[in-house]
Amino acid sequence: MFLIKAGLTKEEFIGTNVVIAVVVDFARLIVYGIGLYPVYSTIFTDLGGLVFAATISAFVGAFFGKELLKKLTLRVVQIVVGTMLILLGVALSIGLI
Repeated sequence: MFLIKAGLTKEEFIGTNVVIAVVVDFARLIVYGIGLYPVYSTIFTDLGGLVFAATISAFVGAFFGKELLKKLTLRVVQIVVGTMLILLGVALSIGLI
């Protein structure tokens, strides 16, 4: 929510959100990997295809997202992000997630 009121352009807004997400997910993967590797080490060796598919999907999504971003205004991006945050909060509070 802070970034919505920070006065960023839509490209800066999306870019900042992506960097934050990557840093958080990287830290999460390290912690989970260290904690779960001793228990599930044989499963981790079989995940190459899944990691490859997720990586390709991320690049395809980034490409189409970049094209879509050209057609949207900053206000639309702000409304979508705000709405999704509210929906996520509601889903968390009623136990759907």
